Amino acid sequence: MDPRKTVIVTNNPYVYEKYKDKRDVNYLEGGKYLDVLESIRPLLHKGHKLLTHPLSSSLKPNETPYKSIMISKEEGEEVDSQGLLLLEDAITYTNKFLTDRKTTDWPENILDDFRAIDLSMMENTIDILGH
Repeated sequence: MDPRKTVIVTNNPYVYEKYKDKRDVNYLEGGKYLDVLESIRPLLHKGHKLLTHPLSSSLKPNETPYKSIMISKEEGEEVDSQGLLLLEDAITYTNKFLTDRKTTDWPENILDDFRAIDLSMMENTIDILGH
């Protein structure tokens, strides 16, 4: 998929810094994991397509504060109903985990690890998609 036809939605400063000059990035500075998910919902309703799974790692939503998701840049004629269902399930799942146990107030060195993991996941996704 052509990188000019995708947008990365992220709250991760590492992802933003790496890709801000190479592709479209919607950076939610200071946003939380759930903010990333919820910011995608209206875009899917406008016809954007979900290109990466909203729960794409083994890290639970209450373990890491960082999330990066790729969507299509262009609006389509129809709502991405499958993507919207995945997203709604991810939001429900995330809310459940955050209700049961809030995200830990991690020290900076651990936050750095979470940023690096999320960046690595996005790099791998971009490599697999061939951009």
